Amino acid sequence: MGSSFFPEDYRPILGLKQTEKAIKLVKDTFERELSGELRLSRITSPLFVPTNSGINDDLNGVERPVRFEVGNLGNRPMEVVQSLAKWKRMALADHGYAPGTGIYTDMNALRPDDTIDEIHSVYVDQWDWERVMAPDERNLGFLSSIVVKIYNALKRTEFLLAENYPQLEPSLPEDIRFIESEDLLKLYPDKTPKQRERIAAEQNGAVFVIGIGHTLSDGKVHDLRAPDYDDWSTPNEDGCYGLNGDIIVWDPVRKDSLELSSMGIRVDNEALIRQLEIRGVPERKDLYWHRRLLAGEFPQTIGGGIGQSRICMRLLKKAHIGEVQASVWQDSAYEQAASAGSFLM
Repeated sequence: MGSSFFPEDYRPILGLKQTEKAIKLVKDTFERELSGELRLSRITSPLFVPTNSGINDDLNGVERPVRFEVGNLGNRPMEVVQSLAKWKRMALADHGYAPGTGIYTDMNALRPDDTIDEIHSVYVDQWDWERVMAPDERNLGFLSSIVVKIYNALKRTEFLLAENYPQLEPSLPEDIRFIESEDLLKLYPDKTPKQRERIAAEQNGAVFVIGIGHTLSDGKVHDLRAPDYDDWSTPNEDGCYGLNGDIIVWDPVRKDSLELSSMGIRVDNEALIRQLEIRGVPERKDLYWHRRLLAGEFPQTIGGGIGQSRICMRLLKKAHIGEVQASVWQDSAYEQAASAGSFLM
């Protein structure tokens, strides 16, 4: 049957109809709580952007965007978004948002290079958000305060979900712990980054791992990040590098860690040039988006993406992302779902 996608003793708590209703409750509630906590306005976002504009998100820098041509525009090449990290910052500038306010949107993307397993899909649905910062907020303290607000929105969503579905007993810890990726390396030097995340999540229930993208003391990175959205190279107050990170929680169903969000303070001019050099792509500074940033047209912002299906999966206590999202899966995954009394959409 191939690799195992479901724990051996797994049985879904909610049936098909209950799950569909609960998904809507989770999404509506979290969206409301997030926008209230961070003072975000909902806007409409693109499904695709022009190729070679520099607007699309390069994620880890190696994923291939889905490309196509628009015949009525002279076969102009376009590409499906992978996320909206850079587009959001441009939108904040173009619409004149003030410090302390921002935007969020339902982002739908295709990432064909992602591994298809119990937590990864070709189809990506997330809340992409971005908020304008004041000049004195470019520090870890501010980053941490935003993480706490997001986590509080998640906790309230979990509580209200349990009010409607008592069988979904809350299990997230009261607080989220902050830890540098460099400190995780020092604690567990013989483990891989994913193994270190798993240990931290199991021990704490919810963690924010700081500094994703900069080279650690062992000469490796905790995880790759593109050079032109999050600032992962600026020295921070902890004596390490980076003003970004990932929200990771413990998943008691899969008995493993689950990343819910990648986020951070965005690059300023200095960090952009430095990170383009580090990644060996200094020529990107001449792309449309990058020229606008370097010309001072964009505000300093903080932002990220929050996985909609990942949150539904965690709060509804599902073992496979396909139980809360319609996509394509391996034949063995469908077979294992049926054996577990569940379903893949």
